[in-house]
Amino acid sequence: MPGRRGATGPTLVIGEALIDVFRGPDGASAEHVGGSPLNVAVGLARLDHAVSLATHIGRDRHGAAIGARLSDTGVTLVPDSDRAEDTPVATATLDEHGQAEYEFEVTWRVPELPERTGHLHAGSYGALMRPGGLDVLAAMGGGRQFGTVSYDPNIRASLVPDHDRALDEVERRVLVSDVVKASDADLEWLAGRPLDEDDLAEWLRAWRDLGPPLVVCTRGESGAVAVLPSGRLVSLPGTDVEVADTVGAGDAFMSGLLSGLLDAGLLGGPGARSRLRKARSSTLVPAIQRGIDASAVTVTRVGAQPPTRVELGIGPAR
Repeated sequence: MPGRRGATGPTLVIGEALIDVFRGPDGASAEHVGGSPLNVAVGLARLDHAVSLATHIGRDRHGAAIGARLSDTGVTLVPDSDRAEDTPVATATLDEHGQAEYEFEVTWRVPELPERTGHLHAGSYGALMRPGGLDVLAAMGGGRQFGTVSYDPNIRASLVPDHDRALDEVERRVLVSDVVKASDADLEWLAGRPLDEDDLAEWLRAWRDLGPPLVVCTRGESGAVAVLPSGRLVSLPGTDVEVADTVGAGDAFMSGLLSGLLDAGLLGGPGARSRLRKARSSTLVPAIQRGIDASAVTVTRVGAQPPTRVELGIGPAR
């Protein structure tokens, strides 16, 4: 496993940063900075949370674009995150409904990580793809000594061809997490079949029984469903907006959810885990709603452009 540095800010995000090449139905293409963990880090920074990103990019023009994006939004790049031979590229082909299908050209390794962090978030292929995925799992387990941990599988099927191994690896990461967020598409891929509402609830409860007090499933325009620490199942409706595209929608939800939990003192530092386990729906539901609201704003824009606190109508970060 990579070595450890000194302390960092309240939140450390580990995972991929890359260049998204978008190809529309008309054949036109454009390049944007992307990557699910990067999007989550940027979303948290735009919501005024101190955040660092540990990733694996190159010192090429694509890496420079990623560095500029992070600098512009206030995300700190963990040292040695720019040692890749080439910066990863994902090609997203959009259909007439704005839905994206991805192809990836990637490598993944974890840089030397900070010694301690109040909250650690990991997700997407960076949490699974070897060799770096094993280091991410170790970091998630180690992060529990000093703070809280969240996880978003954000399955990229083309990068995890072995379904059974992927299911096992995802569950190993669920085991060491305090908050887990997955999409209904993630769960259906893991289940290998379509899931109705009862099936989704069964999956969420099964994951909660593995350890994380809060497990949330996003359902696109239908909102989100969650199993709370009490075992109660709650369902929140989506927001009716005009969709430009869905790129970054789940990441915006994740950053909004984490923001709400951080503001409520339910993430960040060892004492937060106990508070999260005792939290009531009156505290947790607003955090989930913040995720829905952040996602709703993001889908009205082209590309992953998460909202600010002003756009969400919320006060200063706590």
